[in-house]
Amino acid sequence: MELLYYFIFCFSILFLLPKLLLQKKKHLPPSPTALPIIGHLHLFKKSLHRTLEALAGQYGPILSLQFGFRSVLVVSSPSAIEECFTKNDTILANRPYCFAGEHLAYNYTAFVWSPYGHHWRILRRVASIEIFSSNSLQRSSIIRNKEITHLVRQLYRGSDGGKLQNVELKSLFLQLTLNITMGLITGKRLFGEEEVDVELREKYLEILKEQPTGQTMFMSTLDFLPFLRWVGFVGEEKKIIRFHRKRDAFLQVLIDDRRRRKSDSTQTMNGERKKTLVDALLRLQQAEPDYYSDDIIKGIILIMFTAGTNTSAFTLEWAMSLLLNHPEALQKAREEIDNNVEEGRLIEDSDLAKLPYLRCVINETLRLFPVAPLLLPHVSSEECSIGGFDVHPRTILLVNAWAVHRDPKIWFEPTSFKPERFEGIEGEREGYKFIPFGLGRRVCPGSGMGIRVVSLALGALLQCFEWGRVGPEKVDMSEDPGLTIPKAKPLEAMYMPRPSMISLCTQP
Repeated sequence: MELLYYFIFCFSILFLLPKLLLQKKKHLPPSPTALPIIGHLHLFKKSLHRTLEALAGQYGPILSLQFGFRSVLVVSSPSAIEECFTKNDTILANRPYCFAGEHLAYNYTAFVWSPYGHHWRILRRVASIEIFSSNSLQRSSIIRNKEITHLVRQLYRGSDGGKLQNVELKSLFLQLTLNITMGLITGKRLFGEEEVDVELREKYLEILKEQPTGQTMFMSTLDFLPFLRWVGFVGEEKKIIRFHRKRDAFLQVLIDDRRRRKSDSTQTMNGERKKTLVDALLRLQQAEPDYYSDDIIKGIILIMFTAGTNTSAFTLEWAMSLLLNHPEALQKAREEIDNNVEEGRLIEDSDLAKLPYLRCVINETLRLFPVAPLLLPHVSSEECSIGGFDVHPRTILLVNAWAVHRDPKIWFEPTSFKPERFEGIEGEREGYKFIPFGLGRRVCPGSGMGIRVVSLALGALLQCFEWGRVGPEKVDMSEDPGLTIPKAKPLEAMYMPRPSMISLCTQP
């Protein structure tokens, strides 16, 4: 115990004193009183975005905090956000060094955690061309439509004719988005009743059991209090390393399986040839084997899993919950679909441009429950100023999208579900007030694909089934803490097939 006290005292002198001297010389943002060593870590509850929203209400929309030995800047206003991602965009384009980047992102080589520079630009270009370009999105529409059709028919088979039937939707949405992601990566399916790779599914589910919590995947306590590693507090790090090894082995299986095949494509249901993401990346590896190592390929695949499954599934769950609590909006969205998609045909990508209200529903869902309530952290590479305050190098930037999306100074009745607000000027991104996918150089490149998946799945469910709440009470809208704020209670609903869509649901 004496050794622990000694380390705490040394770190107090080495880290806190220089910061206090710096504060006297710089015009820094307001800050709550910090405790020695831990700084403001004692203020945080389970929902970090709510805690930071409350602190911004007390101290202002530009807030300086101390997470252990790391300086943090929290911004919660459109004007401050605009400064961050316009004049300071390059300065703030890096990610902070942390255990997640080191242990979970292949030593900062994976796209999300890669430092801003040449390597990041290459990965961005690969993602833009091979995954998120217009041509790639058009090719992948086959997989999206196929999986959504599977979902509709699975629900129909579980229904009870013309009677309302109970269904738990959270697991179905997760299975849908995972099947779409796996189909894009390898051409395989993990869930359902047809063409399922059961062995691969069991391996994936085993990995999920050991996945660290959302906050640990974001930044660890050891990132803020590194001396804990020196005094034996390494259990968290070991857990992260153990999880990464299992996940790495799983991703390697996906690559080796495609590599063993003589052809770099698989057969689709109609006999046409289909390219998978792994195939495309292995061709890049053949051309430049020294650069596109297996770890680089696994890093790209990893982002597809982490950014393309839970985010879309949780957004679907929130959207259905909101519509069940507001049946008039549900009916309006359904009527729009009925009027613009011919009867007997399932909604497709080409229909989305004709369905503006459906997009308003999704935008309003993302406003109330953004994909990431706190945008992924940035870090300053040099000194800059934001809102007239000085920001010194190596300061971590947190943008509280949750607080901006629910600010009564920006939005009328901010906690109310009003899709119509996105029909006019309030739906524009003017003023940096609607930022569910981030901003600047590191804006999420997969937003277009995510919107497509959510729009098609939600549209198909409204098109094919009648929906209602399980009881007279409204759906519980409380959230669990985490990077993607899942619902605390999985969504259950009552449903039955619409007579006009039964022929579609029963097709082989």
